[in-house]
Amino acid sequence: MSKKLLITGASGFVGYHLIEAALRAGFEVYAAVRKSSDVSHLKEFNLHYVDLDYSSVDALKVHLEAGKYQYIIHAAGITKAKNLAAYNKVNADYSRNLAIAAGTANIDLKKFVFVSSLAALGPLLDLSGEIRDDVAGKPVTSYGISKLLAEEYLKNIPDLPLIIIRPTAVYGPREKDIFILFKSISRGLEPHIGNFKQQLSFIYVKDLAQVIIHASLSNVTGKQYNVSDGRIYDRYVLASLIKKAMNKKTLKFHLPIGIVGSMAAFMELIYRNSATTPTLNKEKMAELTAINWACNIDQARHDLGYDPQFDLEKGLLETVSWYQMNKWL
Repeated sequence: MSKKLLITGASGFVGYHLIEAALRAGFEVYAAVRKSSDVSHLKEFNLHYVDLDYSSVDALKVHLEAGKYQYIIHAAGITKAKNLAAYNKVNADYSRNLAIAAGTANIDLKKFVFVSSLAALGPLLDLSGEIRDDVAGKPVTSYGISKLLAEEYLKNIPDLPLIIIRPTAVYGPREKDIFILFKSISRGLEPHIGNFKQQLSFIYVKDLAQVIIHASLSNVTGKQYNVSDGRIYDRYVLASLIKKAMNKKTLKFHLPIGIVGSMAAFMELIYRNSATTPTLNKEKMAELTAINWACNIDQARHDLGYDPQFDLEKGLLETVSWYQMNKWL
């Protein structure tokens, strides 16, 4: 008998890799996508497509009962918005609606996995430690605030077989934000914001997809896990390994934080009447200039048997190869 899995946010960067991992694990996959979403890149997969009304608990409940899903991975959300209210509506309120519907629907729900973010906890203020799963959240962005609020909502829903996965910075084929650095390096330019010590962590998207699928099939509920590749990197390693993978030399330079901050504010001003939000904005600046994003994954290793297969160098080699083969670079 097939295992019926609903994946929200299925048309996105992480969603693609979740679908790939889920099908490989033997799930029958139902991909929740908006009618306006481009799903041409999903044609290779054997999927069922569904469209959900996240604004209505009743409509969601009707759909879940008709679909008789046994597993739900909620990866839908927004990473750019105009204000906190917009973030909260999609990332927190809609997540709560889906979870309430899942918790009250007449279905044999075995697991509800919520894909949160390390941004929900926020960075550390010095270089002396790592961000652990059980620390109090102190997010520095509206995005992080909305993800933390979603976590709080979901934890308070009775009888929900919940696991929360908090990835650090995710990279890999089809990713578009960190990809900006790949493009810059391909042109021989290596910009850095400020000139200060910094600790960072990363996770290759295939490792993230695998740990989410593994969490879905585990016996664990009611817990939250930070996930990365288990390593800590200084601020220059990402660019250095991209250069190595691309066999590129660059002009390395540091932009003063104040100047980049002014550029971010100016971009927000330009986009103030636009439906979209610029990649460089004040929210992004808060993340990029934080001192310590080192991520502790001890609990995920212990409880879920999480064993990341890609360090940054190995993951970037695959990523650069994909970008080049698909003419992104």
